[in-house]
Amino acid sequence: MQAVPAETPGEMKLRVGTAGWAIPAGVKDRFPVEGSGLERYAGRLGAVEINSTFYRRHRVSTFERWAAATPPDFRFAVKAPREITHRRKLENCEGLLADLAADLRGLGDRLGPVLIQTPPGLAFDETRTGSFLHACCALLEASIVLEPRHPSWFTASADDWLASRQVARVAADPEPAPGAGRPGGAAGMVYFRLHGSPDMYRSAYGGERLKAILQRVMAAGAAGAERWVVFDNTASGEAAADALALAALAGAV
Repeated sequence: MQAVPAETPGEMKLRVGTAGWAIPAGVKDRFPVEGSGLERYAGRLGAVEINSTFYRRHRVSTFERWAAATPPDFRFAVKAPREITHRRKLENCEGLLADLAADLRGLGDRLGPVLIQTPPGLAFDETRTGSFLHACCALLEASIVLEPRHPSWFTASADDWLASRQVARVAADPEPAPGAGRPGGAAGMVYFRLHGSPDMYRSAYGGERLKAILQRVMAAGAAGAERWVVFDNTASGEAAADALALAALAGAV
């Protein structure tokens, strides 16, 4: 068995992973036996989303250790701190973004996109968001993917505005608002966050639903776009099985 490669046939880059790298007992025999939890995970899946950064800051040495535990084509997506997104609501964040950028240098070339998940009550505002994204581009050495949840974000004009700033909008399941289930913004990055439905964080996808998801992922974005699928249905341990199944469907395992 081998990890999902950086590119799938046809030069379509597909990265499949989970939120965190926990390996549930039900699929442990499908991962290598030796190594740390992350080393075992990275032996089968080529990407992961770090969510613990939302809650607390990590040392550079921690990121360095994580990077060293993974193969060269592995990538980490990193969720931005809640102090930035939920408490300051994207305002006056330059110092925090500079701290995040300094910390993430520990991942080196393993760093993938930075995920900005905004609170459900935060409406689209060009001035606020524009200033924030300008700071992100100046300070973060990473692509930005945005997961908004207020209905005002899911319009053609908002998508065009994000695309003009090279920021991709997450496709989320379940949809927090109509239109949130399709990707938007910049076409060079496609990022699906699958939280589990109908029972959020618990329901498995499996079977025919995964086939439909894969078709949507591969049809989205520009030719040659980098495509991410992150399973966040971790509460009942379904994420790893879904990730392995989707990767297998893609012919990437």
